[in-house]
Amino acid sequence: MNFEGLDPGLAEFSPAMHSTLDPVLDAHLNPSLLQNVQLDPEGVALEALPVQESVHIMEGVYSELHSVVAEVGVPVSVSHFDLHEEMLWVGSHGGHATSFFGPALERYSSFQVNGGDDIRQIQSLENGILFLTKNNLKYMARGGLIIFDYLLDENEDMHSVLLTDNSTLLVGGLQNHILEIDLNTVQETQKYAVETPGVTIMRQTNRFFFCGHTSGKVSLRDLRSFKVEHEFDAFSGSLSDFDVHGNLLAACGFSSRLTGLACDRFLKVYDLRMMRAITPLQVHVDPAFLRFIPTYTSRLAIISQSGQCQFCEPTGLANPADIFHVNPVGPLLMTFDVSASKQALAFGDSEGCVHLWTDSPEPSFNPYSRETEFALPCLVDSLPPLDWSQDLLPLSLIPVPLTTDALLSDWPAANSAPAPRRAPPVDAEILRTMKKVGFIGYAPNPRTRLRNQIPYRLKESDHEFDNFSQITESPTGREEEPLHIVSKKYRKVTIKYSKLGLEDFDFKHYNKTLFAGLEPHIPNAYCNCMIQVLYFLEPVRCLIQNHLCQKEFCLACELGFLFHMLDLSRGDPCQGSNFLRAFRTIPEASALGLILADSDEASGKGSLARLIQRWNRFILTQLHQDMQELEVPQAYRGAGGSFCSSGDSIIGQLFSCEMENCSLCRCGSETVRASSTLLFTLSYPEGSICDKTGKNYDFAQVLKRSICLEQNTQAWCDNCEKYQPTIQTRNIRHLPDILVINCEVNSSKEADFWRLQAEVAFKIAVKKFGGEIKSKEFALADRKELRSPEGFLCSSIEELKNVWLPFSIRMKMTKNKGLDVCNWADEHELSSLGAPSQWGPARAEEELGVYVYDLMATVVHILDSRTGGSLVAHIKVGETYHQRKEGVTHQQWYLFNDFLIEPIDKYEAVQFDMNWKVPAILYYVKRNLNSRYNLNIKNPIEASVLLAEASLARKQRKTHTTFIPLMLNEMPQVGDLVGLDAEFVTLNEEEAELRSDGTKSTIKPSQMSVARITCVRGQGPNEGIPFIDDYISTQEQVVDYLTQYSGIKPGDLDAKISSKHLTTLKSTYLKLRFLIDIGVKFVGHGLQKDFRVINLMVPKDQVLDTVYLFHMPRKRMISLRFLAWYFLDLKIQGETHDSIEDARTALQLYRKYLELSKNGTEPESFHKVLKGLYEKGRKMDWKVPEPESQTSPKNAAVFSSVLAL
Repeated sequence: MNFEGLDPGLAEFSPAMHSTLDPVLDAHLNPSLLQNVQLDPEGVALEALPVQESVHIMEGVYSELHSVVAEVGVPVSVSHFDLHEEMLWVGSHGGHATSFFGPALERYSSFQVNGGDDIRQIQSLENGILFLTKNNLKYMARGGLIIFDYLLDENEDMHSVLLTDNSTLLVGGLQNHILEIDLNTVQETQKYAVETPGVTIMRQTNRFFFCGHTSGKVSLRDLRSFKVEHEFDAFSGSLSDFDVHGNLLAACGFSSRLTGLACDRFLKVYDLRMMRAITPLQVHVDPAFLRFIPTYTSRLAIISQSGQCQFCEPTGLANPADIFHVNPVGPLLMTFDVSASKQALAFGDSEGCVHLWTDSPEPSFNPYSRETEFALPCLVDSLPPLDWSQDLLPLSLIPVPLTTDALLSDWPAANSAPAPRRAPPVDAEILRTMKKVGFIGYAPNPRTRLRNQIPYRLKESDHEFDNFSQITESPTGREEEPLHIVSKKYRKVTIKYSKLGLEDFDFKHYNKTLFAGLEPHIPNAYCNCMIQVLYFLEPVRCLIQNHLCQKEFCLACELGFLFHMLDLSRGDPCQGSNFLRAFRTIPEASALGLILADSDEASGKGSLARLIQRWNRFILTQLHQDMQELEVPQAYRGAGGSFCSSGDSIIGQLFSCEMENCSLCRCGSETVRASSTLLFTLSYPEGSICDKTGKNYDFAQVLKRSICLEQNTQAWCDNCEKYQPTIQTRNIRHLPDILVINCEVNSSKEADFWRLQAEVAFKIAVKKFGGEIKSKEFALADRKELRSPEGFLCSSIEELKNVWLPFSIRMKMTKNKGLDVCNWADEHELSSLGAPSQWGPARAEEELGVYVYDLMATVVHILDSRTGGSLVAHIKVGETYHQRKEGVTHQQWYLFNDFLIEPIDKYEAVQFDMNWKVPAILYYVKRNLNSRYNLNIKNPIEASVLLAEASLARKQRKTHTTFIPLMLNEMPQVGDLVGLDAEFVTLNEEEAELRSDGTKSTIKPSQMSVARITCVRGQGPNEGIPFIDDYISTQEQVVDYLTQYSGIKPGDLDAKISSKHLTTLKSTYLKLRFLIDIGVKFVGHGLQKDFRVINLMVPKDQVLDTVYLFHMPRKRMISLRFLAWYFLDLKIQGETHDSIEDARTALQLYRKYLELSKNGTEPESFHKVLKGLYEKGRKMDWKVPEPESQTSPKNAAVFSSVLAL
């Protein structure tokens, strides 16, 4: 509302249209506010200004019923009758909201909506109340809880809202547009341009939207398109208020005069049928508010700010006798509203008082109001106190219910005898690993029980007791480890965290190879073993790294980045945090149940075997889809073109098997359709699972049955025009280069089948040797003759146990579209298939259609009740990997158990003891697979990724830019210096427990996410100027922004409200990858943690870390703040951290290091400098002095040696 031009003399107007009511106010209220009103010297609470009993309210005539104080001395800015409950809502200029219940105006709730802005409009909904302030829309429950808080642009100046339906809201203000907001999603859905800016009032009928403008105009807009249908130029100055009823629109406002704006006493009335003005209505008050109050006729209520009210007909004449007066405590009325029932009027004045006028003694605000919920009262029993020191005190003073049951005080004495509980036996694993210091034993927690809880069993016959409770506690049992049937290297590995995190954890103890393991503490890291399998497929490793696309969360791109890290690593473990972050955003992964909660993953809930098999199918399908898309135009600047057509992908070429699915109806109609699959699922012979007779099935037989599947099922027959029993058969048209098999050993029946077939195969091997085996080991001469059923040489009978899986299989396509599958041994020759001896495998494939597949990997599920189980992989690592990592040319089987990597015998990869080691996935590859593909890796990241790019933030402007992107002539070269610093936020808090000796043990570290990355030029004319300062947008919930240490504030990472240069993690990752690949040297402080969280592997010769440059062995690490103060006389990181400042400081410290150490040529003199640094640090307790104290270390005697150098 526009109050310009109001006559100041209105504040002096105080006609008494009714008998004066003596208000009863609190003594804190300013007496001058009441002018001639006498205050009660007693002083009562501010809850109400009660009407005297002598006041009589006549039916049909509005009179004051109650007055209350909402907030003393703070003007009321808006009032609103609740449309669903019997409540009146009031908002103040201080941003406070108060609600009153019923005509008695009992205070219901009171809470702060906004800290500084006034509440401009209130709208009631079914579940809560909407409050509009200058640039904020807040939806709160009637009790004060926030449902949502929608922050508008800081430049917005909103004044009005209009609820168009139950879930759509229009918001208008002094700008040239109106926003449409969906209340279900709390998102802006439309932005309608307004030709005449300044929409402060909005109304709606079944024909139009009505918008009142500050210029004095009222525009009528279409309900669907929001286009202007008509416009009324009501007032030459400004519009004060308007209302619509039926076919009439009435408006009041200000007109322009020579002296300024003056309140116009003529109301403009318009006929909406003919869209023209009718005779203006002259009133006897200065109108500031008006409302239609349709009861028997369409009456208009016209209200002035001085408190005068007049009722009149919009098409008649105003009668001075229809004027009454509201007695405000303050000089002006600020707001006015009418209830939905038209029985009550509400006025708010400039001193925080609310006046309720009604036309009946017991009005209702709504025709049909629902019941209001109230807080339950506190019920306190008022029983008389008893003095137990008096023996004659009658206990009958306390009422006791009459009962015929036995009371608790009548408990038999026989049942009250003490029966101490026997302490449960100590876990045998604790006894096995216990170390004694004196008479006290210490052991790691095996984590088989809930923390700080010990279950007790009172009965010896309780079968639910710990499975290991019957194990004797003898020392001999501890050393022989009788408790674990799971071999130690197969057990679930965990990282033991110290106060230094991972820095002092010895990964080399678990991995003595140069291959990289994967860390298991990241959510959903159960797939680590499958990532390793894909990495050691040479065509997949090479061709995935050639892929780069525009999708923010592309699993193929992230897998390529992870493979690059595994290539660079020299035995150090990597983590797939970025890959798993992208994995969690794929909707299909969540729909398939592949995303586990932390608790489920830790406890091993669900079948890991089923989970990894679903993951295997998902990842192949997803990679196929990601790489199938044609990358034109190039997604990222510098991204290379796609290497496969849009119809197929390299994953399809490697894994896809083309098939014909035939459906034969009993009517003779046959339907054939072509399809393809990326993997096969083993289908076991029917009845064989329950057959205990020991019938022999070769693995090749089961595999052929699974590939060429035949089954009876109901299907639609076009000939019969109904569902009919049909025979479904599957024929192979083209075999894949990599054969992937899901074993589907998901129940005890399938496990018994594998166990039985292994036993049968073992018996056959023994018979082939020539009789029954009586001893476990053979003589050396005998062992040379021992062979497995497939013909493989074995050195021990133990190697034949639990073996059913062949190392190689042979497949042949027959002329009648059939498939011949058999187990294959190394000594089998192709000549047995009719191939000449000079033919090699490649020639045999071309001429005869014969393919030999070698086992490359097996993924197994380890059953361990103590840890919840785990997944490991046996992988046959090829010659190319050994050549790159170790400089040797050979093949070797390895066990990959997260970060534990160990070479194993090849028979161990196919031995499956179904009690604890269950097969899940098999990978067979064609012989000479690598020769079929171009395995050159072309880095798809080009220098153009460093050029300028647009920000994701809507509010980011050039004035907010904190960096200057590199020009083409500034592109970094090999050996150039780049200052780097990163800031992080916390996604998951750290989990820790307190040991019995008082030390803290970290169970799971906090999960961090990079929030800001800054790179600073290290040389050239622009040295010290950042060329990257990216804030990383995140879709995951942030639990702690760490503002004190990171400088990141809530909203900085939100694209809707952030004013920073916001990018995706992938975009910034590509920039850093290019800098690493080009060979720049990064200078920073604590870069090891930065690169770890960013998920980058950087060669050690490209990292210049000031933490280690200014560090003495076996001494503490020194903070960047102290180093900057000591060496550079700089005070940094005062209130918070800034990555630009930290990166520049690290560069300056590196220059100082080169100066003090003479480019590393004088280590002894630099050692003296470090010694002085540590002496000063100990004296200062490693704290930088405040400004009023010593401001520079240059005044200290310790620093004189540095100056002398």
